Amino acid sequence: MQFALNPVTASTTAISNLAGIGASTLSTPAAGKAAAPAPFSDLFSDAVGQVNELEDHARTAVEGLMTGTGVDVHQAMIATQKASMAFELALAVRNKAVQAYQQVIGMQF
Repeated sequence: MQFALNPVTASTTAISNLAGIGASTLSTPAAGKAAAPAPFSDLFSDAVGQVNELEDHARTAVEGLMTGTGVDVHQAMIATQKASMAFELALAVRNKAVQAYQQVIGMQF
């Protein structure tokens, strides 16, 4: 039972989407009718959804290992590490967003 998700790709999709949005808005000036970029909340909820999918895959792999349904130990460990890394990345992004928000709130005008 192989998982098709690459841990690097799965955990950095939201960040690459953010980079693509920034590049597209900078490279295309106000000439033309470009599609509006997705809000940050949509990108972040998509990233959280991907983390949830990785955790579901890890849970399924561990359950398969425990029940003996053909899941190898290394597959279960890889799935759990992917889920762990994705969660840590999402947590770091959230912490940075909260920190930036707190800095903006603390500014004096």
